[in-house]
Amino acid sequence: MGVKAEQDLYLDPSIRDWVLIPITLIMVLVGVLRHYVTLLLNSPPKKQPAAAVREQRAMGRAALLRATAPLSPLPPAQYKSFSVSFASALSSGEYLKPSTKKEGDDATPANPFDNGQMDNMMEGMKKQGVMMVPNMIIMQYINVFFSGFVLMRLPFPLTAGFKSLLSRDIPMPDLDVRWVSALSWYFLNLFGLNGVFKLILGSNNSAVDTRDMSAMSSLSGAGAGMMGGPGQPDMAKLFKNEVENLALAEGMYKWVGEGIEDRLLRSWNKL
Repeated sequence: MGVKAEQDLYLDPSIRDWVLIPITLIMVLVGVLRHYVTLLLNSPPKKQPAAAVREQRAMGRAALLRATAPLSPLPPAQYKSFSVSFASALSSGEYLKPSTKKEGDDATPANPFDNGQMDNMMEGMKKQGVMMVPNMIIMQYINVFFSGFVLMRLPFPLTAGFKSLLSRDIPMPDLDVRWVSALSWYFLNLFGLNGVFKLILGSNNSAVDTRDMSAMSSLSGAGAGMMGGPGQPDMAKLFKNEVENLALAEGMYKWVGEGIEDRLLRSWNKL
């Protein structure tokens, strides 16, 4: 079997100037615009009542105490005091917010179309629209005007498995896999400009499409809440579970300062 000769195609420089570079610039500008539009569409966080914040902070402090138990910065007496205090407060329901339920409310399912659920759904739909609409327009624009264009050849070898990714709209089965079509260049920019957006907009930007998938997850979570009833957790049960977790964490407790003198002397070869 003979070795396949390298394919040389001579591309018009106008393809580089009027197709390759414009597609790249359009993708960068659309990503920047998506970021700022998402910031404008984001709703300001709603203020929670003080009782709800107190409830959440109590869970957070107990979880932090439990998570640091294997290498805790607290001395044994102080850790024991905190653990017993948290367990007592969580068991007694001291941090629970006042319940607004009346007798017989447990049998009545909560309304899935209340303001909180609808706001979450609308937030997810807006973010999905900001992500999907520009991508659909750009992909249709490339399909109409630049379908079948060969834009460039990659300077490194690739296996045949990349042909469906790089030459998807070029009807030439014998074409070298390194040649990139216009539509494939669009997809490469779609998923490959993350680093550019981080340099321009910072790490916490809304220009990356994979980051915007969190909107879909929040939307699906809202739907799951509608199917399964109210999505609010039972804080009384969570508190009870946290008391058991604190009791288990006491068995794993170890003070970070235990034996610090010997360790310090050993590090200086004095012991």
